[in-house]
Amino acid sequence: MQVVVYLLAVLAAGNSLRVEVTGNRQAPVYSAASIVNAASNVVGALAPNTFATIYGTGLSYSTRAMAPEDIRSGRLPTELGGVRVLVGGTPAVLYYVSPGQVNLLIPTWKAMNWPDSEIQVLADGKAGPAVSIKLLETAPALFQWSETTVVATRPDWTPITAAAPARPGDWVILFATGLGETVPETIWGQTPSAAAPLKRLSEFRVLLGDAVLEGHRGVFYTGAAPGLAGLYQINLKLPEQLGDDPEIRIALGDQISPAGLRLPVRNPVAAQPTPLPMR
Repeated sequence: MQVVVYLLAVLAAGNSLRVEVTGNRQAPVYSAASIVNAASNVVGALAPNTFATIYGTGLSYSTRAMAPEDIRSGRLPTELGGVRVLVGGTPAVLYYVSPGQVNLLIPTWKAMNWPDSEIQVLADGKAGPAVSIKLLETAPALFQWSETTVVATRPDWTPITAAAPARPGDWVILFATGLGETVPETIWGQTPSAAAPLKRLSEFRVLLGDAVLEGHRGVFYTGAAPGLAGLYQINLKLPEQLGDDPEIRIALGDQISPAGLRLPVRNPVAAQPTPLPMR
């Protein structure tokens, strides 16, 4: 499944939207302003079971990505290359560590010592600062191919891009993080093996251009994406009347994903009538 391979590459090979800075053997250096949602790469509130990225210096003394051998007895790793990240006192799952960047999964509510919401990086025994972060129940964000284009596929998993856009009325699959609890609930540190809809499903909606999709009016599944912990999948049907390249955002309650992303859509060109022959 090409899209999961791409998302794993984003999480386990660094984010191309930032440049890695190598560091010497020093205590990790970072701040609240350098901790972002890994899907949107935007600073702001985070949520349990959400992918996050920490940028800084001295975060690790080597570059290391999660490998299959790091998953033991079905448990995802909380240490890579001598690096651990504590969130509310609980070790986070780590996907990638390097001197300038760490990609992690925020623990679930039940796994954390709530309401303590501090992030701290530990690299080979050297501790960085305990930085306060804002944790909400949800922090919606869509994954993106680029700074302006959302990650989306067709039901057969072929990517929707500017070169291969969707059409009004098509089925589309989106990928997100930060959408909160599911039913059944997430088992912390394990990859979900089956679909699980959002616990607050009735409050979820997709804002697509001027249209609002929710419930069974366009959105037919929102919940855990089997195969990757922290990833949410949204299955929807585009309206029959839809302009080209509409802006797309997702919302859960009063929390909404960042603006500026668009879904590649093209309306089919109407066939021109054949001119009558001249007599």
